[in-house]
Amino acid sequence: MLIEDEDDMILPWERGEERQEEEGDGRLKRRAVRAPTLAELTIEDEELRRLRRLGMTIRERINVPKAGITQAVLGKIYEKWRKEELVRLKFHEALAHDMKTAHEIVERRTGGLVTWRSGSVMVVFRGTNYEGPPKPQPVDGEGDSLFVPDVSSVDNPAMRNDNNAGPTLEKGSLPVRNPVHAENMTEEEAEYNSLLDGLGPRFVDWWGTGVLPVDGDLLPQSIPGYKTPLRILPTGMRPRLTNAEMTNLRKLAKSLPCHFALGRNRNHQGLAAAIIKLWEKSIVVKIAVKPGIQNTNNKLMAEEIKDLTGGVLLLRNKYYIVIYRGKDFLPTSVATALAEREELTKHIQVVEEKVRTGGAEAISSGEDGVGQPLAGTLAEFYEAQARWGRDISAEEHEKMIEEASKAKSARVVKRIEHKLALAQAKKLRAERLLAKIEASMIPAGPSDDQETITDEERFMFRRVGLRMKAYLLLGVRGVFDGVIENMHLHWKHRELVKLISKQKTLAFVEDTARLLEYESGGILVAIERVPKGYALIYYRGKNYRRPVSLRPRNLLTKAKALKRSVAMQRHEVHLLLCLNSAICINNALLYDFFPYVISSFLYFKFKKYTLNVSTGSQSAHI
Repeated sequence: MLIEDEDDMILPWERGEERQEEEGDGRLKRRAVRAPTLAELTIEDEELRRLRRLGMTIRERINVPKAGITQAVLGKIYEKWRKEELVRLKFHEALAHDMKTAHEIVERRTGGLVTWRSGSVMVVFRGTNYEGPPKPQPVDGEGDSLFVPDVSSVDNPAMRNDNNAGPTLEKGSLPVRNPVHAENMTEEEAEYNSLLDGLGPRFVDWWGTGVLPVDGDLLPQSIPGYKTPLRILPTGMRPRLTNAEMTNLRKLAKSLPCHFALGRNRNHQGLAAAIIKLWEKSIVVKIAVKPGIQNTNNKLMAEEIKDLTGGVLLLRNKYYIVIYRGKDFLPTSVATALAEREELTKHIQVVEEKVRTGGAEAISSGEDGVGQPLAGTLAEFYEAQARWGRDISAEEHEKMIEEASKAKSARVVKRIEHKLALAQAKKLRAERLLAKIEASMIPAGPSDDQETITDEERFMFRRVGLRMKAYLLLGVRGVFDGVIENMHLHWKHRELVKLISKQKTLAFVEDTARLLEYESGGILVAIERVPKGYALIYYRGKNYRRPVSLRPRNLLTKAKALKRSVAMQRHEVHLLLCLNSAICINNALLYDFFPYVISSFLYFKFKKYTLNVSTGSQSAHI
């Protein structure tokens, strides 16, 4: 009883997040305590119980659509509060599954207190000091006409507001400012709010908190003479964004509040003009897709806004659209100045062309009557060539062709020499890597006391081994300590083990078979050609004893064997490239006009020989 009395004395906002209750068997059970609501903190308990009992008896309710507390729903709530102090709300779709958010939206939009809620139903109290619905604050300088953002110079009549530019607001429905008072804002929020005030009317049905975004649906659908803004990319800058830049911009946009709220899919010229004006202060624009509006398509929205503004789409989903202004974005004033300068340059060029053409015509109609060709024409070139040029003889022409062919051959030789130097450097690097890896590999020699088998036993073991289904595969790694370990694991249950080698040449297979015989201590029974490659059959011996360490220490590990295999392949390939480059250089020096044909023919001719030489050196090393 003492614990209960102490809990009763603690105020609701002073309670902890968890309480301990004692069960019947003496154990303590932790139970999370719900945070008190605003109604519980401001209304007395007796009055709150009365309001809850009264709210449960209300049968008439107001349906809240998917869009939330809209102006229509707000009007019904205020009309109900004129006669009664409570109103019952019924939520649908998204808000019905998130009543915490619905609770916050209702208290923020209506100014009332939620006294009770259950499931998707909520009872809202108008408050003890209710004086009627709040009056909207009109924007300074705004009238009944629709707001059109000024994104161009004052002298441009194409961008001025027009009565036929888009739908106008009804009388009495003035655009309102953000309901958050300026004294409650920080310096950054006040600057952000003043920036949005110059873009258009606010979306008062916004679900989120803080500064309200601009309502994109109230901006004009079309602006006469609208054009995509001029864009110039700075010299030396890549136009596309890297993955790191995209990630950083998305992180930046995630922390920003929404600038606009949009519900329609097409006709966004007014919104595009406002976005261009916003991009002078912000590098990204964040557009929220209005919830609860039918047939909204964020893909169509993003495509049209991207085409109208020329920005870069960073993010698009069913909630938000984020567009980056681009590295080639120019402010409106700069773009206007550049356009004027370009027009002035074109006008100067036209005047100069007229003056030049007029001077040429005056010369052609001179007193001597001899017509002269216009400056910059083909006739002028022929005339200058005939007057000051000289004829080239056939010998000089052939000599020029010969020098050109020699220069071309020299360029080909220089390019092939460069490739040869790169191939030789890579071959030396592969050789150094091979030497470093194979320094730790010391193959075992043949045993002096090796067990032998008779011809009859060899014939029998060969037939049994070929019929065995279980086998070990020798892959690209070749022989390493894991292969010997698997052979001993096979010999634990059977006398024979069969290995399949993918090598193409029989000589290399025989060298590999001898190496396996020395390292494992078994007896090589046969080497047979099978469809999968070459089959190596080993007998463990009559006096076989399993070694203490299954993996020999003198062979390579699995990782080092893979490195050796890759290095050997690189060595072979670079050796082929060195030979091919040397042949191409010789052919380019001998045959000026057929370097590629001869080099390709000799490459295919000596390819097999080179492969045998390179792989033969590998087997000799093993």
